[in-house]
Amino acid sequence: MSIDFTVAIPTYNGVKRLPKVLDRLYHQTCLENINWEIIIVDNNSKDGTAELVKFYQNKWSNNLTLRYAFEAEQGLAFARDKAIQVAKSELVGFLDDDNLPAHNWVYSAYKFGIEHPKAGAYSSQIHGLFEVEPSEKLKPIIFYLAINERGSESMLYEPHKKGFPPGAGLVVRRQVWQDHVPSRLFLVGRIGSSMLAGEDAEAMTYIYQAGWEIWYNPAMVIDHIIPHWRIQKDYLISLMSGIGLSRCHIRMLLLKKWQRPLFFLIYLINDGCKLLLYYIFHCTSLENDLVAVCELERLTATFISPFYLSWLKWQKIMKLY
Repeated sequence: MSIDFTVAIPTYNGVKRLPKVLDRLYHQTCLENINWEIIIVDNNSKDGTAELVKFYQNKWSNNLTLRYAFEAEQGLAFARDKAIQVAKSELVGFLDDDNLPAHNWVYSAYKFGIEHPKAGAYSSQIHGLFEVEPSEKLKPIIFYLAINERGSESMLYEPHKKGFPPGAGLVVRRQVWQDHVPSRLFLVGRIGSSMLAGEDAEAMTYIYQAGWEIWYNPAMVIDHIIPHWRIQKDYLISLMSGIGLSRCHIRMLLLKKWQRPLFFLIYLINDGCKLLLYYIFHCTSLENDLVAVCELERLTATFISPFYLSWLKWQKIMKLY
């Protein structure tokens, strides 16, 4: 029997989070004519994730296909690539282990893929499900927590203007990914204490540069569980730093090779001016304004991004010798 749609859930130590996600998937609706599967990609967990999957496999043995895959190399990029390798369908939808899909998410994801054959990837509408409601003051930066609320109409992304959507709730065409996304991305995801982000944007850049469309589909609705510590100062500053540090790599990928030296200088000057002006206008409020602190961190990290990434690439080269 052919598979029409795959839900892939990369997880690291997600034994406490996965049951809620699996319960939502088990109760999906409007799927009478759709053959689909779920794959849990265990990214080297140490908490009994494999045993949890076996429990659900036995529990669902006659109702829903649940598969297990193991990826030893740490990093979300590696886990997602593993999912692409083992998926049996052309359309693969990625959920994180803290994403709760609406009852019709699978149906809406499959339907959109059939109706938009030129879409190489398309994203969900993502709402924050906060353990502790953030203050109004944090609203200007709250979208950085993988929240994607862009209205009720489908939208075609223009990366040079609006960037790329989050990887949570993203659906991709498996063959498009295999043809155009490298098996080893440079940005591999947050590992340990490193918050270097951008693996989602890097993968979508390759898809976009190959001529495929990137869409926003508001019919695919997800609640993103956000614990209290993710809206605290230390985490937010670290998050903004990781976002900024990856900026140069994504920018360069969106340019032709002959454009990169010129735009490298333009971006460097522009980022330096933005950083300086932001500091001048907000330096007096940095002690009490967390949003200002976070934005300053992002702008600082963006400015040093080319130097940091050059150092990182050099470190990787040296490890080969």
